[in-house]
Amino acid sequence: MHPLYSVAEIRGIEHLAAQRLPEGALMQRAGQAGANAALDLLPFSTSRARVLVLAGPGNNGGDALETAAHLAHAGAQVTLMHFAPNGEPSPERAAALFRARHSAVTFADLSLAEISGGDWSLVIDGLFGIGLSRPLEGAMAILVSTINQLGCPLLALDVPSGLDADKGCVIGPNGIAVRATHTVTFIGNKPGLHTCDGRDHAGLVQVNNLDLEASLFPSSRTHLNDVKFFARHIHSRRHNSHKGSFGNVAVLGGANGMVGAPVLAGRTALLTGAGRVYLCFAGEALPYDSGQPELMCRSALGFDFDSAIVVAGPGLGTSSDSRAVLALAASGAQALVLDADALNIMSEDSALCDAIAQRSAETVLTPHPLEAARLLGASAASVQSDRLRAARELASRFKATVVLKGSGTVLASPRGDVVINNTGNPGLATAGTGDVLAGLCGSLLAQGWPGWEAALAGVWLHGMAADVLVTEGTGPIGLTASELVPAIRVALNRMVEHHGR
Repeated sequence: MHPLYSVAEIRGIEHLAAQRLPEGALMQRAGQAGANAALDLLPFSTSRARVLVLAGPGNNGGDALETAAHLAHAGAQVTLMHFAPNGEPSPERAAALFRARHSAVTFADLSLAEISGGDWSLVIDGLFGIGLSRPLEGAMAILVSTINQLGCPLLALDVPSGLDADKGCVIGPNGIAVRATHTVTFIGNKPGLHTCDGRDHAGLVQVNNLDLEASLFPSSRTHLNDVKFFARHIHSRRHNSHKGSFGNVAVLGGANGMVGAPVLAGRTALLTGAGRVYLCFAGEALPYDSGQPELMCRSALGFDFDSAIVVAGPGLGTSSDSRAVLALAASGAQALVLDADALNIMSEDSALCDAIAQRSAETVLTPHPLEAARLLGASAASVQSDRLRAARELASRFKATVVLKGSGTVLASPRGDVVINNTGNPGLATAGTGDVLAGLCGSLLAQGWPGWEAALAGVWLHGMAADVLVTEGTGPIGLTASELVPAIRVALNRMVEHHGR
């Protein structure tokens, strides 16, 4: 089920394991795991491979020393830059240094020009691990900048140096972090590898638990998204069904000049299986959608919001009329998805916030970082500096499922569960994709999915559709939100084909 562990939890596991294992066993296992991951990235003829290993002053550097010794033993040409600790090293790190010095590893103090000019098959980052709390500065920052520009595969041991393993942000406002192509992370997976800056810096992540017993690992409230989390709600359609079997969706939005947003949300809801979809316009209603005439266009004023799952916010605007109709929709008994301008209105209306927090029906919030910041009375930078905390706080405050969008979208439940989504790519960074996601979540709710699972499945399908489009040559540059909709339909039907009951 892909659990994610905080640094504190990893430290606890390490402490328990150290009581059961011989001294240095964890570092030796990490070194072997690092070497195995490195060998997978090297040319077929290991003897021709030139590997640069950077071993920092702490235990992450000890892992690198062990990795270097194993690679040299396997026949690779290993050059090691060793950064000695200021104080007394740990016994296991001292033992690792002894083994590296008594191997075929070449210790060298390379200049930046020698690093840049080296014909490296692979660079291994073992500078700093999960314990780093200060930004990389001075010569170390210049070194990291240099290896980031080499263009060869770059393997990080445990976590790319300079990246916060819990939060996924580069440490320090002007900090720098290793931009790895691959990361082999030890003991357990870390949330910071998968959200915010994490995906850009960690590359492909491989988890090695160092052969630790399952009993050492606590149950986790944080996971990577997986179809297994929502598979029980994937159902094949019965022949004996009709449009009423699959629910109604009402998209509330479309102030004057912003009609495209509800159209995108409504088309998504229709093409992902909702039985009936209404576009409820806060401004002048379209007579019909010529591209999707099955959508029913209405004025928001006078619409019975108790008759449908409501997706509120796409192109809604923030006028007094928009505020009034949002309050009416929020007072209804149906599940509610709040996006875009609905969230902006909430951030300026404490009474509406209180009403939403007290709703008995399910509520799903889908903010991007700036919308989340407005709801929290904070800055977007502070939200991004700890995305898991921000999502949890919103979920608790509004008693809602929260989808904090961005690289590694973070979902939080009112119970405190957190899931990081690992599908999607930069093609989603374009106008309208949030409207598509909101419409998809509303569609799944209308078809009977619970709010938490509808959000999990929605973000997974949304990202998967973008991934498939990029694989097929559409994007990421220039991918549009409307192109996502038919791709999501295909992904949903394939998911039902493989997992439906």
